[in-house]
Amino acid sequence: MNVTETELPGVLVIEPRVFRDPRGFFLETFQAQRYHDCGITCDFVQDNASLSSKDVVRGLHLQNPRGQDKLVYVLAGTVLDVIADVRVGSPAFGKWIGVELSADNGTQVFIPKGCAHGFCVLSDTAVFVYKCSDLYSPESEITVLWNDPDIGVQWPVPAPQVSEKDQKGQRLRDIDSTRLLPFAGSAP
Repeated sequence: MNVTETELPGVLVIEPRVFRDPRGFFLETFQAQRYHDCGITCDFVQDNASLSSKDVVRGLHLQNPRGQDKLVYVLAGTVLDVIADVRVGSPAFGKWIGVELSADNGTQVFIPKGCAHGFCVLSDTAVFVYKCSDLYSPESEITVLWNDPDIGVQWPVPAPQVSEKDQKGQRLRDIDSTRLLPFAGSAP
């Protein structure tokens, strides 16, 4: 497995080994010791999966309190996964990265607590999987506006389908900084 650090501290791109043959493929999506050896030491307590159609944008979401480290990947289809660093005091505060995740490439992203997360579906449909280090807590959820001009995410579709909740997200500049998690360093 290949692990690459990104310009957002603690955000890791993980390329597991994918074994392919004429029947299809096999890949190990998670093995605690192997991920621990790469610095991902959190305990995952909840797995989620979503099915979305082409041009759907979901996000940008995070929780505080009850912040969640996430390990994300795609089981079917292709997405542009987007992570925005909104941790107070981070050297990358307000910056974002995008990583293409697909069933074909098997790539995963580790997202530390305090970063906002979303994705855009590039294929006809996509099945997106999240491993989370804390339970979903609606009262802790923060929605950063998916098209906040201060963050400037370059979504790859001209007219995305966005939920009503995500359309009502807040610009980062309008979120009380005490609601955001502080930057705790670069280790996951």
